[in-house]
Amino acid sequence: MAEDRNIERSIQEYVPGKQVTLAHIVANPTDDIYEKLGIQTKKNALGILTITPSETSIIAGDIATKASSVQLGFIDRFSGSVVIVGEVSEVESALREVVDTLHNLLGFDVTNITKT
Repeated sequence: MAEDRNIERSIQEYVPGKQVTLAHIVANPTDDIYEKLGIQTKKNALGILTITPSETSIIAGDIATKASSVQLGFIDRFSGSVVIVGEVSEVESALREVVDTLHNLLGFDVTNITKT
């Protein structure tokens, strides 16, 4: 029992900083994806972002829609989720602008843009 008293314990917790944790393009999504997301406008691509702090999703939506001819499919300032809809090249351009602006202007850590 005496040995147990000398055990040091630590608690680790994840505290998100300023970061883009997901930036992904879904090229040619199936109709059921649009249906499940409740997106009425079907195009050739979806762009998905997850950002912390979550309020940055508002900024990301603004950057994306000004950078390219895309539409917002979904934006949630509480979870940090953003879904944009457009042609593949437009979605890619919009995601690139969001990631670059958040990194260069606001000092965010960013991820690579991926595509399926």
